[in-house]
Amino acid sequence: MISIPPEIQIRSTIKSGSVYYFEEPSFSSSEPHYFIVLNHFPHKDEIILLAHSSSRIEKVKYRRRDLPPETLVEIGSPDYSCFTVDSIVDCNVIIVKQIEELSRRLALGKLKLKTEIDQHIVEKLRLGVLASPLVDEELKRLLVDPT
Repeated sequence: MISIPPEIQIRSTIKSGSVYYFEEPSFSSSEPHYFIVLNHFPHKDEIILLAHSSSRIEKVKYRRRDLPPETLVEIGSPDYSCFTVDSIVDCNVIIVKQIEELSRRLALGKLKLKTEIDQHIVEKLRLGVLASPLVDEELKRLLVDPT
């Protein structure tokens, strides 16, 4: 069987709504999280903007209670087939990666490709990021629809 190199595998499949499952070293938890690609055309961008989900809905809501409500996007388990429990995405926290890093993680077996999430959810996440007072304006510019 022919094996596709990880970089080609990521570059050829990455798109808005791609979902990856991996551990993020900057998080206090060593558990893997689901990361959702927010870029409109990530294969053309220098950096990939990722939002991540948490199953600790009430904890996230409490921590972000002073921020605009649209910056928190709840995703029910029926809305995304990979979720076994309802989750929330805090759009005030964006993880920035390069495709090469995602490819490296895939090659090392430290990243799993998951089913793509619906674009209507991705759009809610983008709007949440754009409404966030905590996300850098440079990053927000990557989320404005280029068409």
